[in-house]
Amino acid sequence: MAPGDNRVHGVQEEEEGPGCCTTVLVFCSYIVFVFTLPFSLCYCIKTVAEYERAIIFRAGRLLPGGPKGPGLFFILPCIDEFRVVDLRTLSFDVPPQEILSKDSVTVTVDAVVYFRVQDPTASVLNVENYKRATELLAATTLRNILGTKTLAEVLSHRDEISAGLQSQLDVATDPWGIKVERVEIKDVRLPIQMQRAMAAEAEASREARAKVIAAEGEQNASRALKEAADIIAESPNALQLRYLQTLNSISAEKNSTIIFPLPIDILAGMMKK
Repeated sequence: MAPGDNRVHGVQEEEEGPGCCTTVLVFCSYIVFVFTLPFSLCYCIKTVAEYERAIIFRAGRLLPGGPKGPGLFFILPCIDEFRVVDLRTLSFDVPPQEILSKDSVTVTVDAVVYFRVQDPTASVLNVENYKRATELLAATTLRNILGTKTLAEVLSHRDEISAGLQSQLDVATDPWGIKVERVEIKDVRLPIQMQRAMAAEAEASREARAKVIAAEGEQNASRALKEAADIIAESPNALQLRYLQTLNSISAEKNSTIIFPLPIDILAGMMKK
């Protein structure tokens, strides 16, 4: 028996053993088994796969020895019943939940939960349908957790919300012998009006940032022009060289005749005055 079985089944171990009626039924069941050989072997010999365990009840009482399997196990006719529990990791989708966030925004959220049976005996004795119970608990816990979050937190902190949801589900399902391994939020759907408002806000933010970037560019360009003007002002010949470079670039880009009303020598004389 697993270590957790003593904690879960301590009450059953303190109860009295089977009564006289049960003992007589067991004796009669053995007699039926012997007198119906070999046909009774088809009913009394069962098998479970590597990923399964069998919980046996004899006259309604849990049979000592813990879960049976994997492999073959024996049951008595007429008085023994058994339940087979799958130990593999199972998953289910949490239906979309309409949740009112902390900042009064209605969102629709769905998730997926991965879990497995850790204690087969507890999953049979302590809950009627462990999968259905886990599904309902996951939906309730999802609403409770997201109700304490703002819309921005729901959209940006999915990993933290998933971890908190997994932790709370794991603690709540531990008495059922269930281990919640992972919880993932699949989708967060917003109302159409909220989507339009968020899109308009994002567009306005992008436009404001573009204007700031353009203003910073103008400021840097003005500063560079000022520095260039200061350098040219220190040397009059630099202005004449810049003038000649401009003529060269104009003639290279546009093959046309350019007429200057004033010769460069006159401009140079005026600059000296």
